[in-house]
Amino acid sequence: MNEPDVAGLRVSAAKFVREQECSLVQASDFPMDISRDEQRVLHALAQGGHIAAIKNERGKIIEFEFFNRDGWLISGLTPRIFNKLKAKKAIRSQAGQPYRITRRGLELVRSQVDNR
Repeated sequence: MNEPDVAGLRVSAAKFVREQECSLVQASDFPMDISRDEQRVLHALAQGGHIAAIKNERGKIIEFEFFNRDGWLISGLTPRIFNKLKAKKAIRSQAGQPYRITRRGLELVRSQVDNR
Protein backbone atom coordinates (compact mmCIF):
# COMPACT_ATOMS: atom_id res chain seq x y z
CA MET A 1 0.00 0.00 0.00
CA ASN A 2 2.91 2.35 0.58
CA GLU A 3 4.16 1.92 -2.98
CA PRO A 4 1.12 3.49 -4.70
CA ASP A 5 1.31 6.44 -2.31
CA VAL A 6 5.02 6.91 -3.02
CA ALA A 7 4.44 6.61 -6.76
CA GLY A 8 1.58 9.08 -6.51
CA LEU A 9 3.82 11.49 -4.64
CA ARG A 10 6.53 11.12 -7.28
CA VAL A 11 4.04 11.95 -10.02
CA SER A 12 2.71 14.92 -8.03
CA ALA A 13 6.22 16.18 -7.32
CA ALA A 14 7.23 15.85 -10.98
CA LYS A 15 4.09 17.70 -12.06
CA PHE A 16 4.77 20.46 -9.52
CA VAL A 17 8.37 20.88 -10.74
CA ARG A 18 7.18 21.10 -14.37
CA GLU A 19 4.61 23.76 -13.46
CA GLN A 20 7.25 25.77 -11.62
CA GLU A 21 9.66 25.55 -14.58
CA CYS A 22 6.91 26.72 -16.94
CA SER A 23 6.13 29.71 -14.74
CA LEU A 24 9.77 30.86 -14.97
CA VAL A 25 9.39 31.42 -18.72
CA GLN A 26 8.67 35.06 -19.47
CA ALA A 27 7.07 36.71 -22.47
CA SER A 28 10.37 38.43 -23.28
CA ASP A 29 11.97 35.00 -23.76
CA PHE A 30 10.04 34.67 -27.02
CA PRO A 31 10.61 37.52 -29.48
CA MET A 32 7.55 38.90 -31.22
CA ASP A 33 7.33 39.05 -34.96
CA ILE A 34 7.75 42.53 -36.34
CA SER A 35 6.93 43.86 -39.79
CA ARG A 36 9.53 44.71 -42.43
CA ASP A 37 8.94 48.45 -41.90
CA GLU A 38 9.34 48.11 -38.13
CA GLN A 39 12.48 46.07 -38.74
CA ARG A 40 13.93 48.81 -40.94
CA VAL A 41 13.22 51.53 -38.37
CA LEU A 42 14.64 49.49 -35.47
CA HIS A 43 17.76 48.64 -37.46
CA ALA A 44 18.46 52.32 -38.15
CA LEU A 45 17.86 53.13 -34.48
CA ALA A 46 20.16 50.30 -33.38
CA GLN A 47 22.93 51.84 -35.48
CA GLY A 48 22.58 55.14 -33.59
CA GLY A 49 19.59 56.88 -35.14
CA HIS A 50 16.83 58.69 -33.28
CA ILE A 51 13.26 59.91 -33.68
CA ALA A 52 12.50 63.55 -32.88
CA ALA A 53 8.84 64.08 -31.99
CA ILE A 54 7.31 67.42 -32.94
CA LYS A 55 4.53 68.39 -30.51
CA ASN A 56 1.70 70.93 -30.58
CA GLU A 57 0.90 73.46 -27.85
CA ARG A 58 -0.90 70.81 -25.80
CA GLY A 59 2.08 68.46 -25.89
CA LYS A 60 0.52 65.95 -28.29
CA ILE A 61 2.82 64.46 -30.93
CA ILE A 62 1.78 65.69 -34.38
CA GLU A 63 4.80 64.79 -36.53
CA PHE A 64 8.01 62.77 -36.46
CA GLU A 65 11.49 63.35 -37.81
CA PHE A 66 13.45 60.14 -38.19
CA PHE A 67 17.25 60.58 -38.36
CA ASN A 68 19.97 58.02 -39.01
CA ARG A 69 23.29 58.07 -37.13
CA ASP A 70 24.84 60.46 -39.67
CA GLY A 71 22.06 63.01 -39.14
CA TRP A 72 20.26 62.40 -42.43
CA LEU A 73 16.47 62.61 -42.40
CA ILE A 74 14.89 59.24 -43.29
CA SER A 75 11.37 58.87 -44.65
CA GLY A 76 8.98 56.03 -43.98
CA LEU A 77 8.16 56.42 -40.31
CA THR A 78 4.38 56.60 -40.04
CA PRO A 79 2.33 57.25 -36.89
CA ARG A 80 1.12 53.62 -37.11
CA ILE A 81 4.69 52.24 -37.05
CA PHE A 82 5.68 54.65 -34.27
CA ASN A 83 2.71 53.60 -32.11
CA LYS A 84 3.36 49.89 -32.72
CA LEU A 85 7.03 50.23 -31.71
CA LYS A 86 6.06 52.24 -28.65
CA ALA A 87 3.42 49.66 -27.66
CA LYS A 88 6.00 46.87 -27.99
CA LYS A 89 8.35 48.95 -25.79
CA ALA A 90 10.96 48.91 -28.56
CA ILE A 91 11.51 52.68 -28.40
CA ARG A 92 11.48 55.16 -25.54
CA SER A 93 12.09 58.81 -24.78
CA GLN A 94 13.58 60.01 -21.51
CA ALA A 95 13.18 63.54 -20.12
CA GLY A 96 12.00 65.05 -23.40
CA GLN A 97 14.93 63.68 -25.39
CA PRO A 98 14.46 62.07 -28.85
CA TYR A 99 13.13 58.52 -28.98
CA ARG A 100 15.84 55.86 -29.03
CA ILE A 101 15.86 52.07 -29.18
CA THR A 102 15.49 50.12 -25.93
CA ARG A 103 16.98 46.79 -24.90
CA ARG A 104 13.68 45.20 -25.87
CA GLY A 105 13.99 46.81 -29.29
CA LEU A 106 17.48 45.39 -29.67
CA GLU A 107 16.11 41.94 -28.85
CA LEU A 108 13.39 42.32 -31.47
CA VAL A 109 15.64 43.50 -34.28
CA ARG A 110 17.35 40.73 -36.20
CA SER A 111 21.02 41.45 -36.63
CA GLN A 112 22.10 42.50 -40.10
CA VAL A 113 25.60 42.95 -41.43
CA ASP A 114 26.60 46.59 -41.96
CA ASN A 115 28.23 46.87 -45.36
CA ARG A 116 30.34 49.94 -44.58
